[in-house]
Amino acid sequence: MSSRKALYHAFCVASSFKELAKGSLSISKESLRSWFETSSLTRPALSNYQWFYDKEWEKARKLSERVRSDYEKSEHATKHGTRTKASGPKKTVRHYSTRAKQSSHQLQSRQSEKTDAAVQNTQETSEDTPRKLQSSSIPSSRISRLFHYGSLAAGVGFSAATDGLSQAVRGQSPNFKSLLLSDANIERIVKKFSKMRGAALKIGQMMSFQDESVLPKELYIVLSRVQNGANYMPQRQLDRLMTRELGKGWKDKFAHFDLVPMAAASIGQVHDAVLPSGEEVVVKVQYPGVKDSIDSDLNNVLMFLTASRLLPRGLFLDKTVANARTELRWECDYKREAAALQKFEQLLKNEPDLVTPRVYEDLTTDSIITMSKMHGKEIMKLPLTVSQETRNFISETIMRLCLREIAEFQFMQTDPNWANFLYNGSTQKLELLDFGASRNFPEEFIYKYRRMLTAGTQRDREKVAHFSKELGYLTGLESKAMVDAHVDSVMVLAEPFCGDTESYFDFSEQTVTDRIRGNIGLMLKERLCPPPEETYSLHRKFSGVFLLCARMRAQVPMAKLFQEHFALYE
Repeated sequence: MSSRKALYHAFCVASSFKELAKGSLSISKESLRSWFETSSLTRPALSNYQWFYDKEWEKARKLSERVRSDYEKSEHATKHGTRTKASGPKKTVRHYSTRAKQSSHQLQSRQSEKTDAAVQNTQETSEDTPRKLQSSSIPSSRISRLFHYGSLAAGVGFSAATDGLSQAVRGQSPNFKSLLLSDANIERIVKKFSKMRGAALKIGQMMSFQDESVLPKELYIVLSRVQNGANYMPQRQLDRLMTRELGKGWKDKFAHFDLVPMAAASIGQVHDAVLPSGEEVVVKVQYPGVKDSIDSDLNNVLMFLTASRLLPRGLFLDKTVANARTELRWECDYKREAAALQKFEQLLKNEPDLVTPRVYEDLTTDSIITMSKMHGKEIMKLPLTVSQETRNFISETIMRLCLREIAEFQFMQTDPNWANFLYNGSTQKLELLDFGASRNFPEEFIYKYRRMLTAGTQRDREKVAHFSKELGYLTGLESKAMVDAHVDSVMVLAEPFCGDTESYFDFSEQTVTDRIRGNIGLMLKERLCPPPEETYSLHRKFSGVFLLCARMRAQVPMAKLFQEHFALYE
């Protein structure tokens, strides 16, 4: 037995040395590149080219600007005989889908929020200190992005190999997953994905809405942190992009343009601005290279996640990535987003409780979208003094909109991020943001989906199974256990919509998510086919709205909303 163990450890050591050699080669390449960029021999020649980004020059320039700013402030204070106080951080309303400013406390607490249903922590996020945005140049060519993904894989492999070697020498049995997702590697992955933006962050956003019981804990930490963080592009890169899109005199088109963005996420960053007419607007600017590198980025991410064997069988990652590929292309087309925003403006023009921004078409291109500024506050950052009645109103309004998007509009804004909803206390209206992931749903799919969920409210298991097969959730060849688990999940999902239309469903006491979670393991193991393509975005939005209502501890007339806007009988 001891000889087998020794042989196993010898194999681990050999494997570690192999990975060590690969990592060393990667480090050598990185060192050579670093020397090439910083050497006194090559630096003068490189500095003559516009694409060369000199980090030392950026540091010097920022220091010069800070010294000049401090000097001007002191001169102003001396002139008026007063001393100015350092102003606090600028309070901003994010007009973006992805939380880009978040404290480390929030990142850590997200894990416990998922496992406990996080109802008790509803108000805590509103008082956390925002995370300071960081600037870094964005790799814009396919070759440079491929290099960064390759260096990430080599770095992760080198770290795992050295940790594995260390454990093997101590006589321990290395675990592949724990080595791959060590604290150091988690930090390495998050930093690299935050620098790359684009597909890496998009996958993080999409998969972080999976339940923690589906994904390994370490991977969930990575995806949650990636979802909530991105760097913004340096001002020199921003100026080149704006000049390309709006012309050399682009600054003259604005009375004011804040060069430091209020938020940065997977596709682009958002800036405060004021038009010459005095109108306040926000300008969303797409990162360079993201659109052209969607396919290669997603292939690299898919390769990394597949090779790591971190995901459970039955998750159909290839379908998730295919869906991400489609949505990324949509979100990278700002003309398409502008059209979707204008469509929602028409669909909701008679809604007294909902407001959408207005698009400025003359300042909108494929890579820039300018829209009127909304002045509400993110619904999850409302002060503690906001009444439960207001929280119920917000939840009911969003739930009604979700049902109407599916059944009536057959056109949905599918991004589930709660930051897409602002509440304006002065107007008592909800303001909607970010329409890049808006999509149509086929009429046939909507018909069958409504029939399936309506059958669920009638507690008709046979009809639920029938329409599930019609939709493609089941093939008819599954085991009885799989069919029962699927039907049970639909029945549980339909529960809040059952009962008297005068009754209110109390989300503070709901157990829907916990009971659906109980079937996930079996369905992943027994599932024979991926769900319909439409399901990925629809259920992600549905899940986000349900979790929102739970976080708000809302009481919503779910049965009434369902009968008015969604139910479909024979």
